Amino acid sequence: MVLALTVCGIVVALVVLGLFVFGLRRRLIQRSGGTFDCSLRWDVPERPDTSGKGWSYGVARYSGDRLTWFRVFSYAPRPRRVLERASIEVAGRRLPEGEEELALLSDAVILICLHQGTRLELAMSEDALTGFLAWLEAAPPGQRVNVA
Repeated sequence: MVLALTVCGIVVALVVLGLFVFGLRRRLIQRSGGTFDCSLRWDVPERPDTSGKGWSYGVARYSGDRLTWFRVFSYAPRPRRVLERASIEVAGRRLPEGEEELALLSDAVILICLHQGTRLELAMSEDALTGFLAWLEAAPPGQRVNVA
């Protein structure tokens, strides 16, 4: 009986510690500001798959001329993807269809982009989309920006 309670106590402590570390990591990512919730789907085929597969929920952060993207459910301190502003080309936007509506946040808008020849999709709120497009268009003089 004592052993079972000890094991249960250790399991509960590890779960609480894991959740604390998730929260602390997100807090550290958001500390420098310029962050927003953003789901990402990398290397998407020309015809979008509306089954909801391939989406990863994350947090994006503006870092100068780069957008760094962190997976939410990860302990990694480094971003999973880094997108250079000069290499991002916006190909279009659409609303979630089919099972995507269940896989993404309720108010999400999907932005279809090309980054160094790789097709990707970013799903974010309408407000975050406005900020993202303003960030793209605010490139320093001399840089080309491709916004559809």
